[in-house]
Amino acid sequence: MKKLWQLWMTSALAVLLLVGCGQKEETPVENNDNVQQQEQPTEVDEAAFPITMTDAVGNEITLEEAPKTIVSMIPSNTEILFALGLNEEIVGVNDYDNYPEEALEKEKIGGQEFNVEKIVSMNPDIVFAHESGLGVGEAGLQQIRDAGVKVFVVKNAADFNETYTTIEQIGRATGKLEEAQTIVEDMKAKVEEVKEKVAKVETKKTVFVENSDVPDIYTAGKGTFIQEVLDMVNAENIAADQEGWFIMSPEEIVSRNPDVIIIMYSYVDGIVDSVKARDGFDTVTAVQNDAVVQVDENLTSRTGPRLADGLEEIAKAIYPEAFSE
Repeated sequence: MKKLWQLWMTSALAVLLLVGCGQKEETPVENNDNVQQQEQPTEVDEAAFPITMTDAVGNEITLEEAPKTIVSMIPSNTEILFALGLNEEIVGVNDYDNYPEEALEKEKIGGQEFNVEKIVSMNPDIVFAHESGLGVGEAGLQQIRDAGVKVFVVKNAADFNETYTTIEQIGRATGKLEEAQTIVEDMKAKVEEVKEKVAKVETKKTVFVENSDVPDIYTAGKGTFIQEVLDMVNAENIAADQEGWFIMSPEEIVSRNPDVIIIMYSYVDGIVDSVKARDGFDTVTAVQNDAVVQVDENLTSRTGPRLADGLEEIAKAIYPEAFSE
């Protein structure tokens, strides 16, 4: 099941980004200075009920009071809700939610194809859906709305600032704004700590990030979240000459000779050794220096409270020496 889920996530991510579902992904991040100068998220007023909020698809949702029963339809939403201290309020989660451990104990509502009847039967005060799932799930979400259940579609955050805003937005909708703001401040502090450590690196390393195995090796070019992360950790993306997510051939990877190869998936057993054994890869600096590193795809790609930890994991994969003290 995990392999099927990972395969779906890999293909869905690539397709979504290539067709521009995340509009923020269309704007290239040119350099680290630009990342630092990005507009900070708008200040969120103190939570007060009743409140009316507009979701990612333009629908207005009015909440008379903090929701007492919540359904989360995607892992990033679930991680945010648990971090806000809403364990008791969460009554349903995605089949593949695996963090925190308490999420494993919650009633499951399905995965990519969710169970509309089951969600409605839970009679939640609110359902937190996600923009990334609209392509296959919009009809089901409308059925939930038609049944009288409030659905809030969370924006597909394309960078750190949008992630901060999402956390505060969900915090406001659940009466946990103060907790949300604390989470965001802690994340920002972690990000600054990581950036300070890698800023001392004397020689910037070149990096190749792959999100799927052969024959279709997807990687991230400019204007992507991965590009922002590499800029933040003072590394050079060898795929930055192209826009968005695209396929790069093994021969081209060898030709560009990255110092580090980062693997952002786990659906292939023994993938690190497999990458090293690809034809011609024995000449790649990353392979010669044992710098082919598999990172936790959940930690590094879920736009929630652990994203700053994911940034640190990627930074450590590229510059382990900067974190050796």
